[in-house]
Amino acid sequence: MRALKLVQHMNMNAVRMSEGLLDKIRKSERCADLLRKVSLEEQKRANLETYRDLTNWLSDGTDSSMQDRYVARGILRAGQGVPFSNMYWAVCIAHEHLWEYMQEECLIEEPVEFWGGVMLLRSLTRFFERATYYTLIGYEKAASGALYEVSPVLSQR
Repeated sequence: MRALKLVQHMNMNAVRMSEGLLDKIRKSERCADLLRKVSLEEQKRANLETYRDLTNWLSDGTDSSMQDRYVARGILRAGQGVPFSNMYWAVCIAHEHLWEYMQEECLIEEPVEFWGGVMLLRSLTRFFERATYYTLIGYEKAASGALYEVSPVLSQR
């Protein structure tokens, strides 16, 4: 398992992290349409899912589970009329918020070994790149009407 300490921290503090993330998104003018078009409860759930997905991805490193969720999220947000630029910026904020969390909670308490830290940083960047990519695919599917391909994920909502 990669980054066990971070995964443990995130699992124990996921609610606090997602609340902090929501505060930052709510303060961003670049997410104004996202905030207007998506309920507060749905935003809270999506933020919590993001951190849960990240810990799962750090544990197993496969795209299969996150692909379905983020394609579905892209389809959903496109259907809600949320511009992709708002979604992209929210992902950027989530990435930055995680960096701040790591600096405050994890790295200062117990510094990560140099190469382990480099690998962790690479993995974090890869996760957020993939989250953005799969969300964009969802937007494209919504625009082309190809919703049937991920309907089981959408029906779980």
